[in-house]
Amino acid sequence: MTTTGTTPLRAVALVCTLSPSPAASSSQLLAEQTMTALGEHGVTGKVIRIADHDVRPGVETDMGDGDAWPAIRDAVLDADILVLSTPIWLGHPSSLAQRVMERLDAEISETDDEGRMLTYGKVAAVCVVGNEDGAHKVSADLFQGLNDVGFSLAPNAVTYWVGEAMQGADYQDLDKTPETTSATTATLAANTAHLARQLKGSPYPSS
Repeated sequence: MTTTGTTPLRAVALVCTLSPSPAASSSQLLAEQTMTALGEHGVTGKVIRIADHDVRPGVETDMGDGDAWPAIRDAVLDADILVLSTPIWLGHPSSLAQRVMERLDAEISETDDEGRMLTYGKVAAVCVVGNEDGAHKVSADLFQGLNDVGFSLAPNAVTYWVGEAMQGADYQDLDKTPETTSATTATLAANTAHLARQLKGSPYPSS
């Protein structure tokens, strides 16, 4: 079975800014731009800002006591594509991005009837923004973690913008999106949607 370029796909973007809504967020902006780019390839979906929800610390699918992660997890499992968007803080992904990765760790023990993680066949991509160097390091950390918990990664699966070191400019304050970032976002979207369609039509073999 094969899929075509018109096969509908769904995506969910988890934005890991430390600022809850309605605060402006560069991570939110780049995630929304990525979702728009994915939309050009027949992908629909939604953006979830993690700081707006009570996602409890832990490594279980449900930490109980009002934990908001189970509903977010359902959105991830219902989607074909996961976009993880984070700022750079002290050279690392945000603490909320790390929390998302820790919650996704529970997927290692969640499998289907053929022994495959429920995340198999889903594709991930990463957005990174910051005022300091570290976009490659941050994406590398997230890439490894996402792969460990079952997601696949297309070529060029990260888009990012990093401002001049020790300066105050934010991505959201730019007069226009830099062409290099726009082009990188477009490539991420094209490759990620392509891989998601391939995996939707030809799942990984049983473990």
